[in-house]
Amino acid sequence: MKIDIFTEMQSPRPWSKDHEHRIIKETLEQAKLADSLGYGCWWQVEHHTAEEFSYSSAPEIMLAAISQHTKTMRLGHSSVLAPFRFNHPIRTAERAAVLDHLSGGRLELGLARSTIPEWRTFNIPPDRTRAQMQQAFEMLPKMWTQERFSWKSEEIDIQNVPIVPKPYQKPHPPLWQACSSVASFEQAGRNGVGALGVTLWAPREQVEEWIGIYREAIRRCERPVGEFVNNQVAFFTFVHGAETDQQAMENGAAEAAAWYTNGSFTFFEAKEAFLRTYAEEQALLNDPAGGGLTGQFLRERANRSPATTRAQSIIARIMQGEDVPSQEVFDGLSEQDSLIVGGPETCRQKMKVYQDLGIDRLLCFQQVARLPHEAVMSSIRQIGKLIPEFDRP
Repeated sequence: MKIDIFTEMQSPRPWSKDHEHRIIKETLEQAKLADSLGYGCWWQVEHHTAEEFSYSSAPEIMLAAISQHTKTMRLGHSSVLAPFRFNHPIRTAERAAVLDHLSGGRLELGLARSTIPEWRTFNIPPDRTRAQMQQAFEMLPKMWTQERFSWKSEEIDIQNVPIVPKPYQKPHPPLWQACSSVASFEQAGRNGVGALGVTLWAPREQVEEWIGIYREAIRRCERPVGEFVNNQVAFFTFVHGAETDQQAMENGAAEAAAWYTNGSFTFFEAKEAFLRTYAEEQALLNDPAGGGLTGQFLRERANRSPATTRAQSIIARIMQGEDVPSQEVFDGLSEQDSLIVGGPETCRQKMKVYQDLGIDRLLCFQQVARLPHEAVMSSIRQIGKLIPEFDRP
């Protein structure tokens, strides 16, 4: 299991006058340290109009800067927002190729549909996002490998144009899909691309099911969108390493986990997103053609009566607008191995849980909420000491 690192570039209130400049400079310092310690990949998210929650609105520029200050760590864009009003596929292909050259062939490129508030801001019809992301997946490898490129669909008409430059990696950088539902894990597998998921609120059993859906879908993949299959599962979760469990708590780990949980449900408008996902799943459940692997999974799940975890109960309360105490949020998430927080032995044991699940890459989300820069740097060092135990040939 590769140990990677993931960032949102968060800057909660109250703000100092230089907080935007500070978070950019601190991100660069954290990336340089991670590279020196042997982390596998630095993953940079893309979000827009997400004050406090994410200042990573131009990830390709941040990754370009990081590429000039690092040597071996791969650079992951997780993920380009694929609907065309965010990023036209030609621009995605061009920027990715330049970044691949600047980094000496270290780019990993993910695509995502984005979510409700960003769709609204960019005037994107939600019902077209999945189809447009699928088109982008099919277009990018062709743009990178064909001398001239053509494409015609409802939204795009491109006639015999050269897309330059081509990537440094041949035939092209590995492709990934951001996955937050059963259907998206199946789509990633059928496309033959890696799956980027989140385990923060998911119990172990659910993560195992998602991985199983992905592995079966990729086993059935006959026409990968790229020139090769990227059969990898990666998950990100909150990680804070310290010298002791007590030190991790004194650093503010519980408050950080609670802030992120509340902040993400607010930014992503989780209640509306949940209802939309539920509607999509119901359509697959009732699909006369069977709904693929996802439909089969949903029917099997409907016949079970899974116990509600404490974390799921807490999440439901947050979605209903309740102000759940920080310690209660932290304790609920910790009970289902969602968080990797504590001293070396605690972190080692929890990382082993992920390894046993068959995850290929663990994305350690360490710069979270109000955790001080010094505590984040210390956490990167503490987790860095454990990398050789997991990343073995």
